[in-house]
Amino acid sequence: MFAVLKTGGKQYRVQSGDVLRVERLAADAGETVQFNEILMVGGDETVIGAPLVAGAAVQAQVIDQIKGDKVIHFVKRRRKHSSQRTKGHRQKLTLVRVTDILSSGADASGVKAAIGSGSVSGAALAAGASAAVSAPKAAKKAPAKAAAAPAAEVAAVRPANLLTEARGGVADDLKKISGVGPKLEGTLHENGVFHFDQIAAWDEAGIAYMDDKLSFKGRIARDNWIEQAATLAAEKE
Repeated sequence: MFAVLKTGGKQYRVQSGDVLRVERLAADAGETVQFNEILMVGGDETVIGAPLVAGAAVQAQVIDQIKGDKVIHFVKRRRKHSSQRTKGHRQKLTLVRVTDILSSGADASGVKAAIGSGSVSGAALAAGASAAVSAPKAAKKAPAKAAAAPAAEVAAVRPANLLTEARGGVADDLKKISGVGPKLEGTLHENGVFHFDQIAAWDEAGIAYMDDKLSFKGRIARDNWIEQAATLAAEKE
């Protein structure tokens, strides 16, 4: 007698004594599992399910939890990034030995939940009996931490020290600040910023205002513009 079963999104033709590598099941070595998604049973009389064979099941004993052969694939990013790397993967599998094929009269018990991909096997869903196995493990999981409340945003306020032109007609070299290039320096000039002491005097509201103007939100704080500007202003004096 043989049967065609479905588990982990794959179909297998099995006979008693066959050893299979299936998608990882939540079962320990030596335990017995039962697959209830049976698509076909063959023998003296062939029964084809529509889509499943009612009352049919395949029982198997778990031999071991293993990993499949390593699969290497190559990732390459074109054009702008021009970076490349290799990635490896070993699929988590369960090694089982088929012990019995039931053509009828099987109950919906003994099926284990498929793990490894974070989903439940089709057999477990059909049986509806994985709760007895999975519930204790789920109970051990720590409750998810509550998401941290988002920090309140600071209202943007235009700094009072913006100028229409540089003092004495000579602007400081703002490119000395790490993170400021020629383009950003030009944008700062367009928004009335010409000197280090102007940047050093910004408060959080002023930083929020200039972040919007520069279209690089967070860069001022991330690159420590305030500290850098204060140091450069002091050196200038």
